[in-house]
Amino acid sequence: MFKGKKYKESAKLIESSKLYDASEAIELVQKTAKSKFDETIELHVRLGVDSRHADQQVRGAIVLPNGTGKTVRVLAIAKDNKADEAREAGADYVGDQDMIDKIQHENWFDYDVIITTPNMMGMLGRLGRVLGPKGLMPNPKSGTVTMDIGRAIKEAKAGKIEYRLDKTNIIHCPIGKASFGTQKLQENFDTLMDAIIKAKPAAAKGQYIKSCVIASTMGPGIKINAARLG
Repeated sequence: MFKGKKYKESAKLIESSKLYDASEAIELVQKTAKSKFDETIELHVRLGVDSRHADQQVRGAIVLPNGTGKTVRVLAIAKDNKADEAREAGADYVGDQDMIDKIQHENWFDYDVIITTPNMMGMLGRLGRVLGPKGLMPNPKSGTVTMDIGRAIKEAKAGKIEYRLDKTNIIHCPIGKASFGTQKLQENFDTLMDAIIKAKPAAAKGQYIKSCVIASTMGPGIKINAARLG
């Protein structure tokens, strides 16, 4: 894989064999974000669970105290007074069957999250094959299927993120932008890690946090000492 000049310069700042304390890694990752755009800082946490088993799933959603730095486009699927509530809360798109048809027939994906009410899930369900692989299918566990649609939209806009295992038992999440500064990134990091630790399944055995790596969008990964995270 080709590595650019800026990547190589960033890599020189990191000791590849060292396990850094979280605070040290957060300070360092900002120095590795050398692109002209404001890079996202991403966290990758490998867990000692097996995602193939239902009783070892790790999934949830939290509002990062300082947001993600990203403008979140919300599609609300709702009717009547709940549609009005969604508009008042700041949803970018609001509709019911018309929006479902647009997704189904036009492959429309100009939004980042779909929030809906429980009574609409029957209509949305048939889009599972389309929305599921893109991580857009609403789910009660992530708070995107709820009667309190106004609150859910405001939380999404404020920086709510969903964390979930991929097939290799790794959680990938943004914790902000390089421009946030150390304190805000640290607060977001702590909030996410606390949520992941509290979500530990009862069926999980042995070491829960196997490894933890932080990186900017275009920068190299920095290994964090997982033993000190819980």
